[in-house]
Amino acid sequence: MVWSDPFPHNPRSFYEDDYRVAYKGTFTPKPKHILRAGKVALSRRALLGKWIEKPVKMLDVGTGGGEFAYLMQTLGHDVSGIEPNKGYAEYSREEYGLKVQIGFIQDINQAPESFDLITIWHVLEHTENPHDVLTKLHSLLKSQGILVVEVPTIEATCQSPKSTFHEAHIFNFNLATLNKLAEKVGFTQVEHKVSADGANMTVFFRKNAINESAKAQQNFTIPGNADKIIKIVKNHTAIRHYLTLWPYQRFFNRMSKAINEKLATADFVSGKQLLDKLYT
Repeated sequence: MVWSDPFPHNPRSFYEDDYRVAYKGTFTPKPKHILRAGKVALSRRALLGKWIEKPVKMLDVGTGGGEFAYLMQTLGHDVSGIEPNKGYAEYSREEYGLKVQIGFIQDINQAPESFDLITIWHVLEHTENPHDVLTKLHSLLKSQGILVVEVPTIEATCQSPKSTFHEAHIFNFNLATLNKLAEKVGFTQVEHKVSADGANMTVFFRKNAINESAKAQQNFTIPGNADKIIKIVKNHTAIRHYLTLWPYQRFFNRMSKAINEKLATADFVSGKQLLDKLYT
């Protein structure tokens, strides 16, 4: 496992008060943020595939502005959310009528075994203790329930080397460490997908009953994994990076995205109207 030592900030106060302003420049989502997140929500719906063919009771951890939860709600699922940032959480409740609790997943007010499906998109890497978070999620899932975790992978090389480590990403996973951590808590991987650019991995876990005696005998070491990660990070140099197509593709994609976002939000009225149009 790769993590920041010492932590660059107090995770709780940072995500309650500072994170959205530091990285989005706003306390509530701007039109361009809603549009971007809406498009991401559609891609996540496609990723979920067979797991949402029938209506499910689901929890979205780190709901943000509520775009994904709202999409799931419009598709007929019973959706709850939890989001530590007050501005974003209140916006999602008022704009989309979502059931969103303000706070951290460790403090959620919810009975055990309440959900068929839990999604946690790009949140686990931000938490102060991923093991505790996954343990909590395990308790909230019904027997044989599905947990969907999406995180960046430390093995990614599509980003600039200086962006490999991010202030807000306290923990950094590859597939092996994420699987072992989930196994330790009581999950089994049933499926995983990696994004086209290799930046992110989406892993589907099924909840197992916990056998404490068997758990005590499990081996949670991953031979060779540390050396593998170190080699990848060391070899991902600026010279090698700028000899690939990734930085140039990203530049042109961002320029194109900025133009399209400006056009798509020119007549912005509300987040709900924008998402309704996009989702329709």
